[in-house]
Amino acid sequence: MGVTVPKEALDFFKKLEKNNNRDWFNERKKAFKSIEAEVKQVYNSIFETLNTHDEIDKLKMFRIYRDVRFSKNKDPYKTHFGGSFHRAKPKLRGGYYLHIQPNNESFIATGFWEPAPADLLRIRKEFEMDDSEIREILANKKFNSIWGDTFIGDEVKTAPKGFSKEHKAIDLIKKKQYIFTKKYTDKEVLDTNFLKDVNDSFKAIRPYFNYMSDVLTTDLNGVSLI
Repeated sequence: MGVTVPKEALDFFKKLEKNNNRDWFNERKKAFKSIEAEVKQVYNSIFETLNTHDEIDKLKMFRIYRDVRFSKNKDPYKTHFGGSFHRAKPKLRGGYYLHIQPNNESFIATGFWEPAPADLLRIRKEFEMDDSEIREILANKKFNSIWGDTFIGDEVKTAPKGFSKEHKAIDLIKKKQYIFTKKYTDKEVLDTNFLKDVNDSFKAIRPYFNYMSDVLTTDLNGVSLI
């Protein structure tokens, strides 16, 4: 792909972690903007490559400024880059996320972070009716060698309202988020193969996205909603 994550990005955030205040940052804002511009090329490159095998209609790279109004942590700045890639709705569902943070805290994520209530109910109803297809996807060796064989994310303690806690698919039904993540070391992030690995990993999620897109664009009888 020709574009790499600059080492300066990780170095800057390591220093910012120890000096997370406006005076320190403002003195180095010009340097940060230069780094940010380089990193934006990384996100743009992934956006373009994703669009060779998927339909991504929007890239959103998040700002460094933290919203501290309702947080006990009053540090004004994030110590990472984050950006999401939105699939073309309504026919395509799911999303991609890239998080770049030093000290081996970088990761990619895919799936459904905050499903709308109607979508969450539809997913749960699908698993209640038939969980065989999603379990087949999760059990695929190539898939789970990259993404693991189980969802991560929040879940209810026993069962959502209207569902039996004794149901054989309750492990899936009680989820509130349907996410997969893959972690990277600093060395891996700076490697020339990093963007290729990110793209290959995102590409490998497609059986899951195809399935969930089909679920979320049809009713329980399989009739299209779009």
